[in-house]
Amino acid sequence: MAPSVALSAPAQTARSGRQTGNTGLWLVMLAQLMLVLDATVVNVALPHIAADLNFSRAELSWVLNGYALAFGGLLLLGGRVGDVLGRRRTFLVGVAAFTVFSLLGGLATSPLLLVVARALQGLGAAFAAPSVLALITTNARDDGARNRALALFSAIASMGGALGLILGGVLTDTTSWRWTLFINVPIGIVVLVAVPRLVDETPRRPGRFDVLGAITATGGAVAIVWALLQAPEYGWLGARTLGGFAVGAVLLAVLAVTERRVTHPLLQPRLLRSPSRVAALAAMAATYGGMLAMFFLMVQYLEDDLHLTPIVTGLAFLPMPLSIFAMSRVIPRLVERVGAVRLVVLGAALRVVAFVPLTQLGPGTSFVTVALALVGTGISAGITFMPLTTLALRDVEPEHAGSASGLFQTMQQLGGAVGLAIVASTFAAFAVPGDFFTGGRAGFWSATVLSVLALAAVAALGMRRRKVA
Repeated sequence: MAPSVALSAPAQTARSGRQTGNTGLWLVMLAQLMLVLDATVVNVALPHIAADLNFSRAELSWVLNGYALAFGGLLLLGGRVGDVLGRRRTFLVGVAAFTVFSLLGGLATSPLLLVVARALQGLGAAFAAPSVLALITTNARDDGARNRALALFSAIASMGGALGLILGGVLTDTTSWRWTLFINVPIGIVVLVAVPRLVDETPRRPGRFDVLGAITATGGAVAIVWALLQAPEYGWLGARTLGGFAVGAVLLAVLAVTERRVTHPLLQPRLLRSPSRVAALAAMAATYGGMLAMFFLMVQYLEDDLHLTPIVTGLAFLPMPLSIFAMSRVIPRLVERVGAVRLVVLGAALRVVAFVPLTQLGPGTSFVTVALALVGTGISAGITFMPLTTLALRDVEPEHAGSASGLFQTMQQLGGAVGLAIVASTFAAFAVPGDFFTGGRAGFWSATVLSVLALAAVAALGMRRRKVA
């Protein structure tokens, strides 16, 4: 029998510390997954919600839009609050709010109560989400651990939408639509109890809150997201849409002037001085917009044209998260060997290739074609998201990690809103009553164009890198 080897006290302490840190990061990731899932988890349940609570067709969209509006509009503020007051503290406050309003949303007895609960869920998510990425980058032991954590974060960010559709279909068919919200409650409680013991708090940063910056950034983002969400219903040239864009542009112009003058700005101007970071942010917005747009069209195709049940519709998306998860296991090593820029170019090109067959969708199309498109989209997302995250956060000072994370995720949410608005408007413009495919093919072409824009952004990034080299 081999002799046992006793670990020294310092070695045991080090191993215990690593295990504790890993567990804490896993729980933070679980919370991030919960936040991402809620952007799509109620999609498949919308017909059941409408029947149960007597939603009108116009009101029903706000079950999704209320969450997106608050989440996308308040992310910059949530990131700055985390920088100043401590990221773990801000994260826990956000998760607590998200958990409470998930419970209230599940108990809602009227359309107004559900929409308000969803908006307040988005408020909690906006405070929690920027701190997730900041806690990952500041609690990782070394560059290897950081890359692995970023790969898992990116996998969650990219496959969370598809997983939300799957989970929403299963819960709606087997229990009730209310469980698409109740499911957050036990997860939130576990995170709130365990994370304070397992994740270190980041130091508070000296500085005052940029009140005017907070008002203009939040108001500008909310106005733009609101205008984008209204565009499919009121038209891109409608008074409400143009008014929302105008208000958003004015507020963001005031923000740009303010942030150059205040001592502690909400959005650090230096974060936008890096062409590489700007290109990565633009690519992320176009990538996420194309993916959410594809989800929007695909759910309608599966339920309205193929007449699949919610659970089968959700499970039809399974190839995508499986592909993303498989890629997340190898991407950290590929980033070290190949480089982040080459990978994002490859991933963006593959996504265009995956989307093109969907533009030819018709009554005789085999589901194999759809499944291959979902697999290709999953692989491309798995290749792209982690390197884009790395590029967007590269060379960011620790004291600004929360602001950078908030900016990165704001671009995701705004990109998603833009993608949905463009595709929904295109779909509606070409729609023929009783025929999904005429409008659907036009919508898929719009999603493909968004993917081409993402490819152009990362190709420009690659060319700039070669010139610098």
